[in-house]
Amino acid sequence: MEKRHVNKRKLVNNIILHVVLIIIALATITPFLWTLSTSLKGQNEAVFSIPPKFIPENATFENYAVVWNTLPIPRYFINSVILAAFGVILPVILCSMAAFPLARMEFKGKQAVFLTIMATMMIPGEVTMIPTYLIINKVGLMGNYAGIILPAAVSAFGIFLMRQAFLGIPKEIEESALIDGASVWRIWSSILMPMVKPNIATLSILSFIGAWNNFLWPLLVLKDPNTYPLTLGLYKLQGTFVANTRLIASGAMIALVPILIVFLFFQRYFIEAAYSSAVKG
Repeated sequence: MEKRHVNKRKLVNNIILHVVLIIIALATITPFLWTLSTSLKGQNEAVFSIPPKFIPENATFENYAVVWNTLPIPRYFINSVILAAFGVILPVILCSMAAFPLARMEFKGKQAVFLTIMATMMIPGEVTMIPTYLIINKVGLMGNYAGIILPAAVSAFGIFLMRQAFLGIPKEIEESALIDGASVWRIWSSILMPMVKPNIATLSILSFIGAWNNFLWPLLVLKDPNTYPLTLGLYKLQGTFVANTRLIASGAMIALVPILIVFLFFQRYFIEAAYSSAVKG
């Protein structure tokens, strides 16, 4: 009788949990669905209505065509790809290189160095923006991509993430490689890095999203409209179309597609990294 009562209680708890998760999922996906719906609505169809209409009466891709033909979307897209590529490659390499000695080597002051790096995560980006801007301007990197890429080339979170990944690898593997004559560089690049692919994928996804959606910093650094990434290019939609909600929604969907593709490509590794971190915790 008691066992039956316990099972019934677990069933109720599972139902409540799933209901809460469904509500959270709906609240999360609703803005995306509304944006998609708005981008497919014709000019004669109301955007704002009560209750909201998520299914367009006459779905059309005309808004996408107008945005594509009005702005140099391919050029903006290529610029964003360049920034995102460096925004992924450099953090993965530099953060893992910085995390390797913090996780696998012993040296004086290692803990102090790690705590100092972690302490920088508590500093808001707005606080460091002005000093970074002055440095970029002083070294002559204003107006080019290096001024955008270099300040974001390494992050405290990336170092922390890769350090935790390296700590989960048995020490015996590294010791066996040293006995076989492998150098420190070979251990890092050929042995440890392939073993932390889920964490690399996680860092790659987060870095890509950050680089792809970066808006304020490119707005401050870049001067030539031909060098604008997609986020800055789509910002022109407000002036070009006088806040036409349908066209702005279409531009937002165009910018969202690469993020979805990258996430779907690395989804398996992302979930694996989250699961392994939860198990370690």
